[in-house]
Amino acid sequence: MVRVETCYFCSGPVYPGHGSQFVRNDSKVFRFCRSKCQKNFVKKRNPRKTAWTKSFRKARGKEMAVDTTFDFEKRRNRPVKYDRELMGTTLRAMQRVGEIRARREEMFFERRMKDASKVKVSQARAELKESIELLVPAAADKEKVLLNVVEAAKLRASAKKTAAEKKKGGAAAAAGGDMSD
Repeated sequence: MVRVETCYFCSGPVYPGHGSQFVRNDSKVFRFCRSKCQKNFVKKRNPRKTAWTKSFRKARGKEMAVDTTFDFEKRRNRPVKYDRELMGTTLRAMQRVGEIRARREEMFFERRMKDASKVKVSQARAELKESIELLVPAAADKEKVLLNVVEAAKLRASAKKTAAEKKKGGAAAAAGGDMSD
């Protein structure tokens, strides 16, 4: 049966016919998804200290490390007699587990980012306090622009009022002229 292996270094998927494998003298097999992972392994680099690996992200709390849905990914070597009904229920269960994992990862990300937003706001406030002198001229210019906009709006409003009064006065004069005849 065709099996999707995991890369020993980055924990990424290794599809059949892809990647390479290294067999040590004690017959331990190491599978790698690409030469980048194999070269890092040969250089004896620690995957937990290499920033682009999954083990680094899990060690730093960027991704979920402990969850019951990970138990379904464990490798099982026991052969099972084929049963169509069993396969159908297994596929439905796999989809359901995928949905649950996606929802849990989303909640984990939201919880992790909630604290980050507070930190961002505090950093922005500190930066604003440090460099307020840069914003003062811009704010003064903005106030001038706002005053000009307000004055222009007032002029337009007064022009509309005078135009409306002229129309009313002209209509009243025309109406008054018709009555005097």
